[in-house]
Amino acid sequence: MIRQTAVAGTFYPNNCEELHQQFQHFNDILENSNFNATINFTPKAIIVPHAGYVYSGFTANVAYSLLKNVQAKRVVVIGPSHKFSFKGASISLFDEFQSPCGNLKIDKAFANHLQNEFDFLTFNEQVHCEHSTETQMPFIQYYLPNSEAVEIVYSDISKDKISELLSYILKNCEDTLLVISTDLSHFYDLQKANLLDNIALEAIKNLSLETWDKGTEACGRTGVKAIIKTANEFSLKSEVLDYRTSYDVSNDDSSVVGYMSAIIG
Repeated sequence: MIRQTAVAGTFYPNNCEELHQQFQHFNDILENSNFNATINFTPKAIIVPHAGYVYSGFTANVAYSLLKNVQAKRVVVIGPSHKFSFKGASISLFDEFQSPCGNLKIDKAFANHLQNEFDFLTFNEQVHCEHSTETQMPFIQYYLPNSEAVEIVYSDISKDKISELLSYILKNCEDTLLVISTDLSHFYDLQKANLLDNIALEAIKNLSLETWDKGTEACGRTGVKAIIKTANEFSLKSEVLDYRTSYDVSNDDSSVVGYMSAIIG
C-alpha cells in the first residue's frame, strides 16, 4: 500500500532533479545571508510551514538544513487536516510514501504500536491526501535519508491528547524526531498579519501557552500548543529560525499568509 502524493507538481516539483535544485537554491540563499543559528541543544522537534515551496519552502528549509547531522531512525510528522473534519487523529498505515525521488518508507510497525497505545489514533485512509504533512516528506527524504516516516493528520482533538503522544515519543523513543506542521495567520493585510504572527513567534520562542492565547492564529495551532506543553514538561529550549509572509514573494500586502520555522531540543 502506497500513500499517493496529492500535491506534487503544485506545492512542490514533481521531478526529483528540480526538487533537489530547489533545495540547493534555498541553501545558496542561506549561505549568502547573515543567518547564524546558535543551536546548543540536540534537536527533538521542529515547527515548519506547509504552503507551496515558492512561498514557504525557504522557511521550512532553514529548519531542515540544521538536521543534516541528526541521526534519526524515524520522523513523526503531525499536521492539521484541511479537507476533512473528523474526531481525533489518523495515523498512516500505508507501507510507503510516494515521492518524486523514489518512495519513502513508512515505519508501519511503529505506527501500529502508537495506534495500540492511543485510542484517539485511527486509520482513516481518505484523510491522507493532506498537504500539511505531505510537503514535509521531500525534506525528510533529502536531509534524513536513513530515516523512516510516520504521518499523523489530526482534526477535532485537544492539545492535551496530542501532547500525551508527543511526551510518550520523547520519553521512549530517543531516535525519533518530531515535525509539527503549521502556517500562521491567513489573509490579513501585512500589518495585521505581522501583529498576530509576532505573538506566535514570542510564544514559541518562550514556550509560553499564555502568550500564545493572546491572539495568535494558525491552522496547526493544536499541534503547536501541544509541542509547547510537552517542551515545558521536558524542560526543552526553543529557537525561532525564520519568519516571513507570502508578501515576500507576491508583493501583495493586502492579503497575506504567515510562515515560520523553529527548532526545539
